[in-house]
Order: sequence, then C-alpha cells, then structure tokens
Amino acid sequence: MSNLYETDFYAWTQEQAELLRHKEWSKIDLPNLLEEIESLRKQQRQELRNRLSVLLGHLLKWQYQPERRIRSFLATIRLQRREIIKLLVENPSLKSYLPDTLQSAYENARDLAMGETNLPLKTFPSECNYSFEQIVDNEFYPGEPSFEIEEL
Repeated sequence: MSNLYETDFYAWTQEQAELLRHKEWSKIDLPNLLEEIESLRKQQRQELRNRLSVLLGHLLKWQYQPERRIRSFLATIRLQRREIIKLLVENPSLKSYLPDTLQSAYENARDLAMGETNLPLKTFPSECNYSFEQIVDNEFYPGEPSFEIEEL
C-alpha cells in the first residue's frame, strides 16, 4: 500500500476510499491517510491566509496609492472577498484561526504592497488597522475616495 502511495497517489486515494467504503479497516494505509488528512487541514488554513494576504495587500495599495487605483484592484478585492466568505461558509471552524491568520496575512500584505507600490515598508502600519468585518465588507474601501467605485 505504501508503495502505491509513493508511485500513484491518485490510485492510492481511490483504493483508500474503497477500503473505507467497505470497512476493510485492517487494509487501510493509516499512517499515510492520517498524513493526508492533516495536510488537508493545513491547506485550508493556508488558502485562507493567502487570500487574506492578497486582499489586504490590495486594500493597502488602494489606501496608500489612490492616484494609481485601477479596475484590476477593484476586481481583485471583490474576488478575494467572495472567496474568503465562501471558504469560511464551507469551513466554519476556520473562523477560530482568524486572529492568528489575519496577523500573518497582514505581514505578507505589507510586503506585497511595498513591492508593488515601491513605497517604503514603514509607510504601512505594522498592525492591521482594518477589522475583519471591514476587510470582507463589499462597501469598505480604505482611504479617501478619489472617484466613485462604480466608475471603475
């Protein structure tokens, strides 16, 4: 079984599903199955952190470079908000990780914003000034409005 895990992961997953379906407990590749389940948990947390990083990076760019706001910023902000909400609806237990994930995502977002704006890192607050509710609120766009959102 372990050999199949290493040589044909897809076939291994199908085999494990069949073994579970037929309750053939003694034939299940338990060590690798546990590893994969743990990996799925980590993937969901990573997806939340990555989506928050991208969203927060774009919110920082929106706030700190209003003269460079473009339609793609708006599209990215909207898309990431939808996907974060969907991820949390499909995985409600991820909400318990939000405080730690938000801080980590914000650190990534500062680096993203610094790299894409050419502004010094110190331009962006070291702590996130947006609440989670604001971050996912479709009406929230930080900074002074330079034009109507609908114009984009």
